Amino acid sequence: MTPASDLRGRVDKALQEFLQQAMPPVVSVAEELEPLVASIEAFLLDGGKRLRPAFCYWGHRAAGAADSEQIIRAAASLELLQACALMHDDVIDRSDTRRGAPSVHRRFAALHRAADWRGDPEAFGEAAAILLGDLALIWADTMLAGSGFSAVSLQRSLPVWDAMRVEVMCGQYLDVVEQARGGGSVERALRVARLKSAKYTIERPLHLGAALGDGGPELTSALSNYGLPLGEAFQLRDDLLGVFGDPEVTGKPAGDDLREGKRTALVALAFAAANTAQQQQLRARLGDPDLDADGVTVLREIIAVTGALAQVEALIAERLDAALGALATAPVAPMARDALTQLAMAVSHRAG
Repeated sequence: MTPASDLRGRVDKALQEFLQQAMPPVVSVAEELEPLVASIEAFLLDGGKRLRPAFCYWGHRAAGAADSEQIIRAAASLELLQACALMHDDVIDRSDTRRGAPSVHRRFAALHRAADWRGDPEAFGEAAAILLGDLALIWADTMLAGSGFSAVSLQRSLPVWDAMRVEVMCGQYLDVVEQARGGGSVERALRVARLKSAKYTIERPLHLGAALGDGGPELTSALSNYGLPLGEAFQLRDDLLGVFGDPEVTGKPAGDDLREGKRTALVALAFAAANTAQQQQLRARLGDPDLDADGVTVLREIIAVTGALAQVEALIAERLDAALGALATAPVAPMARDALTQLAMAVSHRAG
C-alpha cells in the first residue's frame, strides 16, 4: 500500500465536508443549479488517484511539519483544481469518457436531449462543463483559504498556488498549439509535459506543502530536483497508457490518445524513426476520431517497431533514477523520504 492510498480516505472525507458546506448556497440560487453541483460532487468522489494531495502532504512533512487536518484540507483543495483542469481538458480534446464514465460535457449534452430543450445539445454540454470547471477552480481557492492554516502560512503558500495555476494553463495552451502544428518535436512535447503535468502534478504540490510547513529555499530546491524529473516520468507513463493502456484500468477507450491525435513525445519519437510508409500510416490514422481496433493495432505496432516505445521506457527509467538520486541527498525527514520513494515508484510504474 502506498502513502497515497493511506491518505485517500482522509482526503475524500475533507472533500465531502467541504461540499456539504459549499453546495447548498449554490443550489439556493435556483433549483436548476442542482444538477451542476451534483455533477461536481460525483466527479470529485468517483475515482481519482489523489496524487497531488499526497505530494502536497509529504512536501509538508518533508519540511518537518506535523500531521494535521489543516494540511489534509489544503492538500484536498488540489483535487478541485484538478477537477477544473480535467473538465476543461475533456472539452478541448472532445473526450467521451473520464474514469470509465461519460465525461462531464457528454453528461450535460445527454441532460439537454432528455429534457428536449432547444438548441445544440453538444454546445450546451460544453458550456456547462466549462462553467462547472470554473466553479471548481473558485472552490479550490475557497477550500485552501478555509483549510485552517494561519494567515501567515497561507500568505507564504500563495506564490506557489498562483504559479501552479499559471503554469498548467500555459502548458494546456502549448498542448493545443502542438496539436495545431502537427507536433514533430520531442523537445516541444517534453516542454508541454513539464508545464502541463510534471510541475502541476508533483513539483508544485510538493512546494505548496513545504510552504505551508515553513520549508526554506534549500528544501524547495531539493524538492524540485526530485519532483521535476519524476513529474516528467509520470507524464511519459501517461503517454504510454494513452496508447497501450488497458481500458479496464485507465477508464479510457483503448488507443484514445491516438484518436485524439495527441502529439506526445512517444508520437514524436515514432515519427522521427519511421520510414516513409510508416510515416504515411501515422499521418493518415493519427487523429482519426473513427479509428477502429485494427487501426489502433497498426499504430501501436509502428510505435513499437520504430523503437519509440522502448525509448520512452528508457526516458522514464532515467528520470526515475534522477528523482531518487536527488531524494537520497535531500534535507527531508526520514519518514517523508520513505513515503516519497514509494510514491516515485508508484507513479512511474502505474498501470492506470
